[in-house]
Amino acid sequence: MTRPIIFAAAAFAAVLLAGCQSTPTEQAAAPVEDRAAASAAGSTSGATTSGAGSAGVSGAAQGQQRAAGAGGNPLKDPASPLSKRSVYFEFDSFTVMDQYKPLVEAHGRYLAQNRNAKLAIQGHADERGSREYNIALGQKRADSVKRMMLLLGAQESQIEAVSFGEEKPKNPGHDESSWAENRRVDLVYAGE
Repeated sequence: MTRPIIFAAAAFAAVLLAGCQSTPTEQAAAPVEDRAAASAAGSTSGATTSGAGSAGVSGAAQGQQRAAGAGGNPLKDPASPLSKRSVYFEFDSFTVMDQYKPLVEAHGRYLAQNRNAKLAIQGHADERGSREYNIALGQKRADSVKRMMLLLGAQESQIEAVSFGEEKPKNPGHDESSWAENRRVDLVYAGE
């Protein structure tokens, strides 16, 4: 009598595990704000970056295929999401915002497919807060991006997460639009 129960329990567990498996799906394109271009445009025209337009990002797989098909480097192809290298954060947060998840996923998949690639994830913070707090916040931001990439198949040995805190601002201003540019993670590949 116990054999059929054990057999049934094992079959049930197998069905549950099979149902929990997921297969990666190609996600719809999501806009990613190109703050570097917006910043350059804002500095020449006197406009702020808060209302800057966003550059559309195609699916990670499409960008990688297009660049690979053209024989170019997908990291340098402006049509590829891999050419975007900054992830921005809300004030006092280290949670990757939904609009930047496709960008992080594209880089994570790239690392998973290119085992020789090495990436430095550099966490940054704006000038508000103590130096120690900003170093810790920058590290948390870098670590959250690294965790996402590891979940997508990148290897621990490929990624180094470091924090610069408030020490390397992208925008030296002292207002909200400047601080928004400084709350970021930069993705820097070895050899670039």
